[in-house]
Amino acid sequence: MLVRNCTFDFNMPMLKIRTTIFLSAAILFGFAVQAQTSLRSDWNEISKKEDSLKGFSRTIVNGRDAAERFRADSNFTRILVRALKENNSFYYPFDSLQTISRLYAPDSSFRIFTWQVVRDENMNRRHGAIQMRTSDGSLKLFALLDKTFQIQNINDTVTGPQAWVGAIYYRIVQKEFNGKKYYTLLGYDEHSIRSTKKRIEVLSFDANKQPVFGGIFSFEEDTVRNNSPRKKSQSRFEIEFKKDASARMQYDDDLGIIIYEHLIPENNEPEKKYTYIPDGDYEGFEWKNGKWVHIEKVFHFKLKDGEAPVANPVTEDKLNIKPTEPVPKKKKG
Repeated sequence: MLVRNCTFDFNMPMLKIRTTIFLSAAILFGFAVQAQTSLRSDWNEISKKEDSLKGFSRTIVNGRDAAERFRADSNFTRILVRALKENNSFYYPFDSLQTISRLYAPDSSFRIFTWQVVRDENMNRRHGAIQMRTSDGSLKLFALLDKTFQIQNINDTVTGPQAWVGAIYYRIVQKEFNGKKYYTLLGYDEHSIRSTKKRIEVLSFDANKQPVFGGIFSFEEDTVRNNSPRKKSQSRFEIEFKKDASARMQYDDDLGIIIYEHLIPENNEPEKKYTYIPDGDYEGFEWKNGKWVHIEKVFHFKLKDGEAPVANPVTEDKLNIKPTEPVPKKKKG
């Protein structure tokens, strides 16, 4: 209230003007100190819980057997929710949780946690949660329930948080069309002992501000060969490749497109996805009119190993995501 009423009368003596400016600055500084003190107090409680979360997150990855890993996951989830219930938890980075993906949306409207628990060589269970930013610092959280193995047509199904196609996300790309925001998530799925998947997922929010997973991936500009039908549009996109292969999938900020490596079966058996490896070509997707449109060939020359024009994304064996955290808003006095 004092700041709002601090108006200047240019007929005042210079000493009064300087005094008014000094008082205004002091008041604003006081508000900033008060906000930072309050935030630090909130974070002290979260920090105590982070110590426990750190230990459980390591056991999720390094536990001796599935039972130990799943117990650690259960404890981790319970304590994480408690930590997030603390006021202003949205701004707390959880830097010590190096095996947990923590990504903020480019506009800082939400952040998403994702991680996985390995049951055995052919079964991984992903877990996740979307935390929304709120004006009063309270918790608004959507749990993501992995239903990957229950969805018959993964690439043609639009889902909600209760039927999530699980992945560990390493990049969020924000786009907009007709005034609506779309958040494209790049992630990986360990899948099985033979193969790994990488996936492009589109997240948006409906009129009730509920998460919706699924966008439009179009192949309308692809060349039609030998009178074969054009590939239909789909709701999400994924590639699957041999376990020891390294197929890149990343968003290029300069080109404004998602680039991924073209894959071929090493034994000329296209039905066996676990034999697919990169061949040096690159495909991609470009955002056009609210959909990702496929690009058959990004570069008109093949690249040798080590010459990739895109950065390596976060890999399955080294999850070390360093997101840019949003700046906490100051509380109003």
